[in-house]
Amino acid sequence: MWKWEAEGEAKAVVVIVHGAFEHHRRYGWLIEMWRLSGFHVIMGDLPGQGMTTRANRGHIDSFDEYLYEVKDWIQAAYQFDLPVFLIGHSMGGLIAIRLLEEEKLNLAGVVLSSPCLGLAKAPSKLVDLLSYPLNMIMPSIRVSSSVTVEMATRNKEVRDADLNDTLYVTKVSIRWYRELVDAIKSSFEQIEHIQDVPFLVMQGGDDSIVSKNAVKNWFNIVPLSEKRFKEWPKCYHEIFNEPEREEVFEYAKDFFYSQLKSIGYIV
Repeated sequence: MWKWEAEGEAKAVVVIVHGAFEHHRRYGWLIEMWRLSGFHVIMGDLPGQGMTTRANRGHIDSFDEYLYEVKDWIQAAYQFDLPVFLIGHSMGGLIAIRLLEEEKLNLAGVVLSSPCLGLAKAPSKLVDLLSYPLNMIMPSIRVSSSVTVEMATRNKEVRDADLNDTLYVTKVSIRWYRELVDAIKSSFEQIEHIQDVPFLVMQGGDDSIVSKNAVKNWFNIVPLSEKRFKEWPKCYHEIFNEPEREEVFEYAKDFFYSQLKSIGYIV
């Protein structure tokens, strides 16, 4: 994991969890925005992605590997002795949900960015059916992802960088796919166990990667005392990379500020 300290006196700590296929280096702009706003930032690369490995890229044995890793990042954030917030994008949002369904953590609030609670275009029934026996006999076999750079964002600068990014994952294992599907299923089945923390769920209105209907369904039934939903109509999947990203950031920052005010950290 990596740590970036706030410019000036820190108000809180933000732990950021990236999505599938990507890595922490894609979050330079967002990290800097939080730093300049008075937040320490902690982030790492998830197992099988980014700089964690070259051999097992796009593969995990269990979705729990993600939960253990992110829990370590949150534990590191506690060392600052400040309120801790969690941001999860896409699969990172799913990880945040599953972690809070399994654990009780000291968090001041959570932001989910286009959380992966359902796929916009799921594999065919035949491919899904074949994944079961393959998961048993050849779990590490990799298949090409159907996600493209163009689907993720309208931001040309980000697209161009991604096309030349050697750390970007383009193939995932059968085991990874089955673990993702099972985690999505569990996010709904275990929803009653989720920790009651203030949530802001933000969703790209023109997202073609995750199902925004699934996100809305989850949001409508999740039993939280404080929850907010915001759809960004023109945005693709990566709302923090879109042309409207400054507006998206300010919305998330206002949510964090409101939580800090409620606990007396800022006036």
